[in-house]
Amino acid sequence: MPKPVMLTVDDDPEVLRAMERDLRGHYAERYRVMARELRQRRAHHSSRAQARNNPVALLLADQRMRR
Repeated sequence: MPKPVMLTVDDDPEVLRAMERDLRGHYAERYRVMARELRQRRAHHSSRAQARNNPVALLLADQRMRR
């Protein structure tokens, strides 16, 4: 059975790397941690496609992203 996904999305690459590192450090044994920089609509669709066959346990998204 595939691991549930923890998906984090942000437009700031430094913040995204820090979140991904922290989540993997704590939860990698039980969850598949995915991080996506959301600069384009395409990135959102890519993330959804990769997580499609796995249940999404948690989605973390920046409240205010730059356009």
